Amino acid sequence: MSQTAKTRVLTGITTSGTPHLGNYVGAIKPAIEASQDPNVQSFYFLADYHALIKCQDPKRVQESRLEIAATWLALGLDTDNAIFYRQSDLIEVQELSWMLSCVCAKGLMNRAHAYKAAVAENEEAGDQDADKGVTMGLFGYPVLMAADILMFNANKVPVGRDQIQHIEMARDMAGRFNHLYKGQYFTLPEAVVSETGEVLKGLDGRKMSKSYNNTIPLFSPEKKLQKLVRKIKTNSLEPGEPKDPETCTLFQIYSAFANESETAALREQYAAGIGWGDAKNQVFEYLNAHLAEPRERYAALMEDPAYIESVLQKGALRAREEAAMTMDKLRSAVGLGRFV
Repeated sequence: MSQTAKTRVLTGITTSGTPHLGNYVGAIKPAIEASQDPNVQSFYFLADYHALIKCQDPKRVQESRLEIAATWLALGLDTDNAIFYRQSDLIEVQELSWMLSCVCAKGLMNRAHAYKAAVAENEEAGDQDADKGVTMGLFGYPVLMAADILMFNANKVPVGRDQIQHIEMARDMAGRFNHLYKGQYFTLPEAVVSETGEVLKGLDGRKMSKSYNNTIPLFSPEKKLQKLVRKIKTNSLEPGEPKDPETCTLFQIYSAFANESETAALREQYAAGIGWGDAKNQVFEYLNAHLAEPRERYAALMEDPAYIESVLQKGALRAREEAAMTMDKLRSAVGLGRFV
């Protein structure tokens, strides 16, 4: 099958934190499965330009890039089939971002969720300047995201529900560019939201998120993992009293990793009144066994940044080969082509 006939799927991972169980279940696991599908051309990138919007700690951004790359490789990303690269290795993305910003209406950006939330926060706090603390990076973030997607004419972009708006904005910019410059330069991307993909809850029962500081890092050492699982919030029901698995964070985390029969077996134990201590031990033992091999691979990769760099450079070469051709075509389209 030719590369052009393959469905193109693109996923970006912001490099501002350490990957946790929620990231694995929501994004990493399905993406790695897709990377092994010969009928799909997958693009996976470390969204390190995006990281600069929220994180101005260079050490943290650098560490996060290494940790996230090591995580994806340790979990089996097929970098021969998929194209795995750093956003910052593709200068063409910034050039396309500028071209798109020149056709993107400011009114569209005014409606972006992140910007509206920042303005609402300022208004609630009684600030006279509604834009206090809002950088152009935060304001224009959807344009950069559109450039990431449209650069490779991705057909499908797996996202959480909170990101659907950005895909719609990318479609808007692509359609506007095609219309203005009278050609089918960009494919209109589709958001793919998993119907089964649930948002994993964290230690306190809220969505597992770095911003809530309630995460379980994916490759926590054994003792740390045990400690974190024991901290998961449960109710006050005693051993022997039936428990509801549907409202239990512990059960949700277990079922995200376990198969159907294993999940059904724990469900029965809940009905029979398993004690919370026993339930936490079972979940810890299962996670620990499930993550042992990739945790070892991850540790080895973290000790070998030169190998990770070589993989990312190989991916960047493949990505830039296509990006350079795309930008040549787009430069000509807008009147920035060579004279001869």
